[in-house]
Amino acid sequence: MKNKILLILSYLILFASFNIGKAEEAKILKVGLIAPLTGEFSELGNSLLYSLQMAVSEIKDKKLFIVPRDSGIGDKDKLTAAVRDLRSQDIKIIIGPISNVDFKFVKKFNDITFISPSNISPEFDSNIISIGISLESQLRAINKFIKKQKKNKTIIMYPKNQYADFIEKKLDKMKLGAIKIFKYSPDPQVLTGEIEILTNYSQRKKNLELRKKMFEDKEDNQSIRELERLEQLYTLGDVSFDSVIIIDFGNSLKSVLTSLVYTDVNQNKVLFTTVNQWFDESIFYENAIRDLYYPSINYKEYRKFTKMYYENFKSFPNEISILTYDALGLIYYAWKKNGNINSTNDFMFKSKIKGKIGTFSLENKTVNQDLDIYKTGKNKFIKF
Repeated sequence: MKNKILLILSYLILFASFNIGKAEEAKILKVGLIAPLTGEFSELGNSLLYSLQMAVSEIKDKKLFIVPRDSGIGDKDKLTAAVRDLRSQDIKIIIGPISNVDFKFVKKFNDITFISPSNISPEFDSNIISIGISLESQLRAINKFIKKQKKNKTIIMYPKNQYADFIEKKLDKMKLGAIKIFKYSPDPQVLTGEIEILTNYSQRKKNLELRKKMFEDKEDNQSIRELERLEQLYTLGDVSFDSVIIIDFGNSLKSVLTSLVYTDVNQNKVLFTTVNQWFDESIFYENAIRDLYYPSINYKEYRKFTKMYYENFKSFPNEISILTYDALGLIYYAWKKNGNINSTNDFMFKSKIKGKIGTFSLENKTVNQDLDIYKTGKNKFIKF
């Protein structure tokens, strides 16, 4: 009988110890990271990991742990193995995957919530929350800015490439109002001719020549001064729009801007805006537009983040690593607020959240960023 009591008592002690262990485990936040930590894209993956290390240091909570796993990019088997390994450690929240192409592989792990730096869609997608700077957030910021500048004849321009259908669907869904669409060739040689048609360039050149002929044979001072003024012009007459939104980037964007300047679009009358800029300084040297406006994350915070990253790791971060930095802050906030994280429902906050990228909200299962407007001028990024 005595041995039986000791046996029962031993089970009770073991059970109690197990429960205490589980209780202590529940107080720990383990966040997984799936990223290409080896191979061709390891620089990107390690940049994301380093940014999370910085975030952990700033949060200063010993109960917060990052568990990284190498998932590669576009490698279904490696990605699946990485997620399964994290799941075996009872991890319920993972930062990644980087690309929306991999979403279809992680959706089947419906007991795990994924926070991705992808910007493909601001809406929650099953068990995935994308916190990248979406086209929707950028266009909302630009549209608001254009209205404040009292412009009402806007043209949205974008290239006829593999992203054209994606952009069209976004624009149809957003319903931005009476805005005209102009699609152009990605071939720079074809592009210039298309911009000439858009800006009525040939007719405006003829208008100037006809106007100059009216004063060529006159000798009065007023006519001479007017002819001198006309000699300084390249065209005469306004274009049919007062603002443009160019959905493009890199050299293709620069080609569009160059063509608009070549066709003599008056920069004092037409507002030039674009998207997809991450403070690319090359735009200073190859941009013929005097003032180019665009929505973006907070430049001051971006500079601070970059400086802090360099001081820690003696290299510069990949641009999207600031998103994973904020992702960890968001996860930690949800964990502290709810006590645990079980699904995307734990990220439904009514209040706005401030991160390194700026202010954003997650109402109605949609990520919305409140972006600042910047302009390139005098070799600087100037907050408008």
